[in-house]
Amino acid sequence: MATAASSIPVARPRAVGWKRLPVWVRRAIIFAALIAIWQAYVSFRDVNPLLFASPWDTATTFWDGLRDGTLTKPTKTTLLLLMEGIGIGILVAAVLTAFATLTDVGEDLLTLLTSILNPLPGVAVLPLAMLWFGINDKAILFVIANATIWPIAINISTGFKTANPTLVSVGRNIGLSRVRQITDVLAPAALPYAISGLKTAWAFAWRTIIAAELVFGVAGSEGGLGNYINNARLYFLTPQVFAGLVAIAILGVVFETVFGVLERRTIVRWGMKTS
Repeated sequence: MATAASSIPVARPRAVGWKRLPVWVRRAIIFAALIAIWQAYVSFRDVNPLLFASPWDTATTFWDGLRDGTLTKPTKTTLLLLMEGIGIGILVAAVLTAFATLTDVGEDLLTLLTSILNPLPGVAVLPLAMLWFGINDKAILFVIANATIWPIAINISTGFKTANPTLVSVGRNIGLSRVRQITDVLAPAALPYAISGLKTAWAFAWRTIIAAELVFGVAGSEGGLGNYINNARLYFLTPQVFAGLVAIAILGVVFETVFGVLERRTIVRWGMKTS
């Protein structure tokens, strides 16, 4: 009887109220409410249009920028540099983490470099990068890579250290080399930490490149999204400033959605993390 009773599935409590709505509906309602508050502020506070744009003006400017390329090209420039810088950061972080796992010297090196360089804001490193590389793409790539290396390395290193000891022992007992232990045992076990580190690195890199473009006005020969916002500010083109901020917000939502899908398709599906 006890066995039969224990096999009966336990019914989950039904969602009530707000939780009964689909996620996209809830978020669409919140988004509409925020737009309504924004419009109400513009309508009832009698704000200066040179200082604050309405939702309609922002949407119109955003659409025009997509259509004529004045917003699309800077966004593409920023994203290409961002992806390249993050790619360099991932490569360097993987090498440093592997070296730290294989040798005691590498572990001490990674710990020291992380404690020194991880707290540094990316923009704080940019003046030095500009002295070394000039006002060009290389300076931006350097600061993006510096902003992404350390969160990725820290998270992967933590994943390696917290891997299941039984799996590590099995890999060692069947004769795997130290390199094979990293690639076949530790790397899969550290996947949740790697994705978490990539999300953190993306956020750091995104803030770094936008801040660099805003403050220094450099991000490639054509100028990036931050440079677009800065130029709009200089000429009091407030709707363009808001359109640039909306582009940043939309890209943030898109990348957060991509990371969510990646987690659900990998570590959640494989039982390494609950949804």
